[in-house]
Amino acid sequence: MQRRKLGASGPEIGAIGYGAMSFSDMYGPTDEAESHAILDACRDLGVTHLDTANVYGMGKSENAIGSYFRANPGAREAFVIATKATITRDAEGNRTFDNSAEHLEAELDGSLRRMGIDCVDLFYAHRRDPRFTPEETAEHLGRLVEKGKARAIGLSEVAPSTLRRAMAAYPVAAVQSEYSLSTRFPDLGLVQTCAELGVALVAFSPVGRSLLTDNPIPPARIPDLPFLAGNPRFMEPNLSENLRITQGLRDLAAEMGTSAAALANAWLLTRGDHVIPIPGTRSVAHFKECVDGAALTLTDSDLARIDAVLPVGWAHGDRYSEEQWIGPERYC
Repeated sequence: MQRRKLGASGPEIGAIGYGAMSFSDMYGPTDEAESHAILDACRDLGVTHLDTANVYGMGKSENAIGSYFRANPGAREAFVIATKATITRDAEGNRTFDNSAEHLEAELDGSLRRMGIDCVDLFYAHRRDPRFTPEETAEHLGRLVEKGKARAIGLSEVAPSTLRRAMAAYPVAAVQSEYSLSTRFPDLGLVQTCAELGVALVAFSPVGRSLLTDNPIPPARIPDLPFLAGNPRFMEPNLSENLRITQGLRDLAAEMGTSAAALANAWLLTRGDHVIPIPGTRSVAHFKECVDGAALTLTDSDLARIDAVLPVGWAHGDRYSEEQWIGPERYC
C-alpha cells in the first residue's frame, strides 16, 4: 500500500482508508462480526486510516471499533483514528449543529469511551455551526488537542474560504468532503486550497454510493434505505440514467483487467498526493476491490478514457436533496 500524510505535520497512513459509516445500518443491516471482519481486512491490506463519527448508528460504529480493540489487544496501534461531532437534535427532535466547546468535548468524551481509547488521532467538526466563526470552531477543536484528547483537528463539508479562516486560528490537518467521479465540485477550489495549505483532503463516498462499482445497489433495495430513497441520484428517472451511464466505467474497468471500484479510487489518487479516499462497505470482497485502486498506475491515456465515459457533469440529479443539503457549505 502506498503511503500519504494526514496533513503537513501528520502521520503517514495508507493512501486508501476506511469509512466506518458502514458499521452502522446506513446501507443495510450489519453486525459486529461483519465489522470486525472489515477491520481484520484493513490490517491485512495495509489500510491504517479509520474514519468514524458519533452519529454513525448513534454510536454503533464506534462501539464496533471498541469491541474489536477489546478482542484484539494491541490493534489500536495499527490505526490512525478519526471521529467527528457536531450533528445533534434540538428539543423538538429537529437536526441541528453545535460547535460549542462544551458540546464538542462532551461528544468526544463519549466517542473515546465507546472506542475504549484515550485519544483520537483526528477530531472533526462534522458540520459548520453558523453561530460560531470558523476561527472560533478551530479554537474549540484546538483546545481538545491541548488537553490530549485529540492529536489533530479537521473540518467536514466546508468551503475553501472557511478552511482558510480556520487555518489562521489553529492548524487544520484534514478536510473531509464527498469527492468522486460522480461528485467533482471539490475540483473548483477545495482540492487546490488543501494542497496550498498542506491539508489532507479526505474523500468520502469515493465510489458514488455504489454507482461507481461493478455491483450498484439494485433499484429494488433503494426503498429500504432511507437516505438513498430520498437522494435525487437514486430516484427515478435519474437512477436509471445513472446506471446506464456508469456502465461505461464498468466496461472500461473490465477491459483494463480491474474493477470499477478500483478504477474509481485510483482516479481519486491522481488528483493530488494529499487526497485520501475512504471507501465504506460491509463486504470484505468489495473492500479489497476498492483497495486495489492503490496498486493501479493510471496513464494520461487512461485518465482520458475515464473522462470520455464519465465526463464532468454526467450525473443526473443533485448529490443531496434539499433536506440533505442542510449543513454542507455550497461554494460554487
